[in-house]
Amino acid sequence: MQKVLVTGGLGFIGSNLVKLLLDKKYNVINIDKISYSSNFYNTKDFSRSRKYKFIKCDLKNQKKIEKILYKIKPNCIFNLAAETHVDRSIDSPKNFIDSNILGTFSLLECFKKYFYKYRKGKLIHISTDEVYGDILKGRSKENDQYKPSSPYAASKASSDHLVTSYIRTFNLPAIITNCSNNYGPRQHPEKLIPKMIYNIINNKPLPLYGNGKNSREWIYVNDHCDALIKIFKSGKVGETYNIGSNKNLNNIEICKNLLNIAKRNIKIGKKVKIKFIKDRPGHDKRYALNSLKLIKKLNWKPKTSFLAGINKTFLWYLNNKKYFRSIKKKDINERLGKI
Repeated sequence: MQKVLVTGGLGFIGSNLVKLLLDKKYNVINIDKISYSSNFYNTKDFSRSRKYKFIKCDLKNQKKIEKILYKIKPNCIFNLAAETHVDRSIDSPKNFIDSNILGTFSLLECFKKYFYKYRKGKLIHISTDEVYGDILKGRSKENDQYKPSSPYAASKASSDHLVTSYIRTFNLPAIITNCSNNYGPRQHPEKLIPKMIYNIINNKPLPLYGNGKNSREWIYVNDHCDALIKIFKSGKVGETYNIGSNKNLNNIEICKNLLNIAKRNIKIGKKVKIKFIKDRPGHDKRYALNSLKLIKKLNWKPKTSFLAGINKTFLWYLNNKKYFRSIKKKDINERLGKI
């Protein structure tokens, strides 16, 4: 049975990936340093599985990471450990440099020693569409120039370049993936969709930056995780793959969809109305990915329509209100990223 290691597996995408891997009968080791966005609620459904193990560790702790790799001898490492919230990167860029750049560097050094010793394993480095910057027309391809706008995007772009350099210089078996905006169960409510769901459930206004017309490509988290497993199994080492749905929506459209779903499931309070607030500094207008390479080369495509996915997402949060209680209120309600 194959063993896989997931870094950042207490977070949103990481925990959903761990769940899917376990469903597919992999043995999964979850490494997470336990930050504000880590949540054991995310793993409660499978934490007692004999095929699952959690280890607390910061990627920068090279001695411990090496020890874990040598003991477990994983067939694959999915690197999802990262600081991801743009607003927080405006307030505290150093945390993003430490986690996203230095953490990736440390993991690469450990993986290099492990691979040279055992000649096994593959690294899947999970990145973001934000590295391509503002895409006003068309859709970003894998060989397009990186133009990151925020400290977060710049830190992820830097980590991608590090991985690329280790592939070329040290001949490491690694693959980079760049995905569009994810949504689904277990996402921290600092992000748009769970934040809006929380506010709808709790009779609060729905704050949108600027005019609410910033556009993002949205993919259901399970579709992203399915693509990652497909890339691990069939992807070509040294390649980069975009992962997207080809479905763009602006923030007003997101809120309207959520309100329509909410009306069918709960009584909406009088305070639940869209409220436009001061825009985020350096806010990109649009992200959009060209995912044809993944679709054509690996025969992958997303399975979940946006309407089906957003309905599943709303109902998960509605049926898991304890999830919100597991998070500090200031991390839900406090506005970050102001200058």
